[in-house]
Amino acid sequence: MTHAHVTGWTDTHCHVQEQMIESGSDETLVRARAAGVTRFVVIGTDVETSSAAIEIAGRHDDVWATVGLHPHDAVNGVDTVRHLVTGPRVVGVGECGLDYHYEHSPREVQMPAFAEQIALAKEHGLTLVVHTRDAWADTWDILDAEGAPENTIIHCFTGGPEEARGCLDRGAYLSFSGIVTFKNAAELREAAVLCPMDRMLVETDAPFLAPVPHRGRPNEPAHVGIVGTAIADLRGIAPAELAAATSTNALRAFPRIQS
Repeated sequence: MTHAHVTGWTDTHCHVQEQMIESGSDETLVRARAAGVTRFVVIGTDVETSSAAIEIAGRHDDVWATVGLHPHDAVNGVDTVRHLVTGPRVVGVGECGLDYHYEHSPREVQMPAFAEQIALAKEHGLTLVVHTRDAWADTWDILDAEGAPENTIIHCFTGGPEEARGCLDRGAYLSFSGIVTFKNAAELREAAVLCPMDRMLVETDAPFLAPVPHRGRPNEPAHVGIVGTAIADLRGIAPAELAAATSTNALRAFPRIQS
């Protein structure tokens, strides 16, 4: 695999909190740096994981945090995380959004929690990180009704060309994960070719969604180059070019990283 020799990757979406707390070490970041990853955004999904993301970011110059309430946890209420958004090295609100696949929180609770977090992102000038699963129409309706923040990321984009256009029309970035390497993801690969180069991000969503050939094992940020290389191959460009472009985009999508 060529990705091992490419540096300058940014993993815009990972959940390394649990792995780092369990192992009591930074080995997952160390391995990723060795694999050419130069920046990490650690994502909050509730008060505990958001607090842990801030704590990890505080210890590492190449790590930033987001604060969010995942749709699974929407029943907890956005007030449980609101106080954390002004924390140090916080660059985004989310992941937040709608998940109609699992519905761990009822839809009528998920929707206002999503709207509240859109408002929170705008109030604090933060990037919005969106989780949407089996809920495109309502996701778009709420983004349209609330007005998408200037920097909005559709994390772990799973749609095809039509969904990609719907997101791009709303000014969003599309963040691609290891799913692009899965056998059954032909429509997603089409979207990865269609997406304008300046609107594309790459992520691992670690420890979830390990790319081929690591499927079935815990994912880690070291594998973001596998995701990027797969997309570069689809687009017929060098992995280094995709690494540079997606990292440039990450700094635009998360302007707080630069400050």
